[in-house]
Amino acid sequence: MQCKLAKSFLLVFLLAVLAGCVSFKPNPELSSFHDRAQSRTQGNVNVTASVLSEEEGRELFDIDLSAKQVQPVWVRVRNNDNHPYWLLSSALDPEYFSPHEVAYSAHRWLQPAYNEQVDNYFTRMSFFNPIPPQSTRSGIFFVNLDEDEKEIDIDLLSREETKFFDFYFELDGLRTQTLRETEVKMAKRSVKVIDEAGLRKALRALPCCTSGEDPNTQGDPLNLVVIGNSEHLFPPFVRRGWHYAEESYLRSIWRTVNSFLFGKHYRYSPVSNLYYDGRKQDIALQKARGTIHQRNHLRLWLTDLRFEGKEVWVGQISRDIGVRFTLHTPTFTTHKIDPDLDETRTAFIEDMLFSMGLKRLGFVRGVGKKTLGQPGYNLTGDPYITDGLRAVLEFDRRPSNMEDVRFFNWVDPPVRRLYRE
Repeated sequence: MQCKLAKSFLLVFLLAVLAGCVSFKPNPELSSFHDRAQSRTQGNVNVTASVLSEEEGRELFDIDLSAKQVQPVWVRVRNNDNHPYWLLSSALDPEYFSPHEVAYSAHRWLQPAYNEQVDNYFTRMSFFNPIPPQSTRSGIFFVNLDEDEKEIDIDLLSREETKFFDFYFELDGLRTQTLRETEVKMAKRSVKVIDEAGLRKALRALPCCTSGEDPNTQGDPLNLVVIGNSEHLFPPFVRRGWHYAEESYLRSIWRTVNSFLFGKHYRYSPVSNLYYDGRKQDIALQKARGTIHQRNHLRLWLTDLRFEGKEVWVGQISRDIGVRFTLHTPTFTTHKIDPDLDETRTAFIEDMLFSMGLKRLGFVRGVGKKTLGQPGYNLTGDPYITDGLRAVLEFDRRPSNMEDVRFFNWVDPPVRRLYRE
């Protein structure tokens, strides 16, 4: 019996060794990601960056990095100054991966020659500091995986000065509707250019609420307005951890179910459709916790209004706090929303105050006050309370600090309280 067990163990051992005997065949000449690279120049320094796709990462390193939640970013720095710079890795991602950390995760059991090849290759392909004067350095950084969009901050430090470079990339890893795609789709629609007085009047005249596919139904209130084009809006959203929600299709449904059953983190879970102006949301964004049961989600619709050269989006924001049973959906379950909509609205405003993109803030009349005694109800029967105002946030591409934010002097910011009367 012991002899049979020993033979079985030896057979399994040999099979494992043979299975591990594969060659390491990366493609260091791959350059397709250069075609999507973006460049910025400050003084005598030029920085170019690109985010590799899942396929490019696999070809360049012969390893499925995305399966390890790792995303390679290529950076090139041309330093024509007379002093060296040091590129701060933590600016790209405070939780970035070291080359040896990623390489070690790809090691094979009892394959020392293979593992040594992997270690040497990852080291050779990585970016090395410093960048000497009158020289060029390029290489790969390993950061946490994003599938929808990514902002890259390149900070260069020297004894004489510090330079900051900001890049924004839209990625192709998800099936979503992006801001830029919405702008293109709606580009031929006629627009109404308005001043501040016209803006206030138009926003007060908007419908109180979303609807279901049946326009005669009434859903969550339209409690938010966002002003800005795609280049104004998404750098702040990305900085603060907001992500696109995927469209609902087989893969996204499976990932949602997998997250629900096994607790796997899925930042891009689809949201249910709400309607405004006869169409479902143009954009759906969310800021998720570690479970799909808890997330802030934001739906946006592009209007025909234009203010100071910027697009005006009407939106609905609410917070999912759990899951409950309902007869209003085919699955008999739905997310339970936080009934205090003003808390969620305020949390979004505070979040954007730290985004470095908020220019102006204000409030206009919206759905009207809803109290604990007379709450409003959404399409699935969840009650909500609110002071009835809709927040208005204008964004700008130029980075700004919190103290630079100005106000639309329309309605005083509401006093936070639960509305019992």
